[in-house]
Amino acid sequence: MSTAEFSIIDEVESAIRLGSAEKGLETARRVTDLFLSSAGSFDDEQIALFDDVLERLIGTIELRAIADMGARIALAEISAQLAPIAQAPPSVIRRLANNDEIRIAGPVLQESARLDDGELVKIASSKGEPHLLAVAGRWWLKEIVTDALLARRYPSVSRRLAANPGARVSGNGFAVIVGQAEADSELAVSVGVRVDLPSDLRRRLLRSATDTVRTRLLSRAPPHLFEEIQGAIAAVTVGVEREMSGVRDFEGAKRAIANLKATGQLTEATLLGFAAQRRYEEAVAALAALSGSTIEVIRPLMQSLREDGLLVPCKAAQLSWETTAAVLESRFATGAMKPADIARAKSNYARMTPENARRTLRFWQVRAL
Repeated sequence: MSTAEFSIIDEVESAIRLGSAEKGLETARRVTDLFLSSAGSFDDEQIALFDDVLERLIGTIELRAIADMGARIALAEISAQLAPIAQAPPSVIRRLANNDEIRIAGPVLQESARLDDGELVKIASSKGEPHLLAVAGRWWLKEIVTDALLARRYPSVSRRLAANPGARVSGNGFAVIVGQAEADSELAVSVGVRVDLPSDLRRRLLRSATDTVRTRLLSRAPPHLFEEIQGAIAAVTVGVEREMSGVRDFEGAKRAIANLKATGQLTEATLLGFAAQRRYEEAVAALAALSGSTIEVIRPLMQSLREDGLLVPCKAAQLSWETTAAVLESRFATGAMKPADIARAKSNYARMTPENARRTLRFWQVRAL
């Protein structure tokens, strides 16, 4: 051990013995600075020495911190300095984390790798909302910790966890968040776009969501979630489950439609029959064949919340409005479109020309390759 380290240990003993607040603060800062200057090179024995020394100093400072603003500021500074250090003295970190003053506890609660799951669960179960918020902001959290945080039912904590991609949440935890999100639009959007939110809970969330929340969800949805959210919104909008919301196997339908086409039996009347019977796969495959397109192009149009895209292949195939309306409604397992939506679609369809529809469809086809 260096002469400087021996000197500081002597100072610690003197500061504790004399009980001087000023001396204790000054020594604590010097010990912290010494540790930080070479933290990466200390072995376990040296870290344990610093742990003992700093914990004793902090213990004396805490006694004065209740009435001494300077002492609180000093402890907050030490917490902020030690929080990002992987080799920080563990006992000191735990002591700082359990301090009732959030300015002191916050930095280590949010960042220190020295706090294990057991300590975090203990804090989540016993401390107040500010401490829980700090824990909820950690870059990585296991389900055992998030369950403990969510058990306290603080909406602010739920919002922070939902927005934290490094927080793993259990099914029960997500159920708590979704329950709170019914009255919290910010929380609804944050949890609704999480890739790990179970699909049944996403549908439950969307059933109670306002149109504004649903629109925000779609605007923020990552590409691989857009289809699921879009389908779930469509389902709850009309009060039924969308036919397209499940996993689909189009291979059988493709073979059947290919056979009908080869024998000259694929007509508009055939498509009308599939659509009227809500035979989703066959309707998609038939529309793709009649419009000269592919299932890869037609399926996203069938899944869209808007009907105007689906009008394009219908017009390209020069379908009657009766058949087109049946195709639009075949997107749903049961029920019907709203009269206002049908009227708007009919008007748009009448203004569309087959030439423009085919040109648009060819463009989409190229983009889908």
